[in-house]
Amino acid sequence: MVKVVLVCTSASELKGHPTGLWLEECATPYYAFLEQGYEVILASPAGGAVPIDQNSLEEGFFTDASKKFMHDAAAVGALSHTKKLDDIDWQSVDAIYLAGGHGTCVDFIDNPVLKHAIETVYAAGKVVAADCHGPIGLAQCHKPDGTPLVQDKVVTGFADSEELAVQLQGIVPFLLETRFKELGAKYEKAEDWQSKACADGNLVTGQNPQSSDACAEAVIQILSA
Repeated sequence: MVKVVLVCTSASELKGHPTGLWLEECATPYYAFLEQGYEVILASPAGGAVPIDQNSLEEGFFTDASKKFMHDAAAVGALSHTKKLDDIDWQSVDAIYLAGGHGTCVDFIDNPVLKHAIETVYAAGKVVAADCHGPIGLAQCHKPDGTPLVQDKVVTGFADSEELAVQLQGIVPFLLETRFKELGAKYEKAEDWQSKACADGNLVTGQNPQSSDACAEAVIQILSA
């Protein structure tokens, strides 16, 4: 059975700003992968309960997948009892998928455990995927040859213009689009809040919450090949 680890943030605030997991970015791939018959493991840096960004439960952002998730005892149970990244055998994993939310700006960076997980999965030729702010976890990673993971790769992630639109550019550790370009990535984006996913080899990235379907679908395409 195909095994996918869906990684969510454990951080409930970013420099005093309440945040957490952007629910859609977990719920959408969760159901997309379950429909394929995959084993889906919800994980987080700290393990245990994952905080949900309240904004992702508001009108306009509370998608059908999110509503289904919140009324699904198994899903809520998994999110309340996530596995700790330390406790996962990454050699046995077919894909790692980093869900977004501004909480990732706290515990997906300077995180040696997550870095090891991503680099192990990538080096094994398995799928590494990340959506919205999830790709912030890729910025610290390297390919087996020591070059930045995203160097010369076609990638996307939360655009600088989108960060400016939500007015959190002053508290995020760095602007994702700018950092990826500095690392030598071939960064692409759609218009703000439009769906955009990039697949380059076994690396898949999505731009924003609206990209969660496309990002999950790109992972499925690779795993089905």
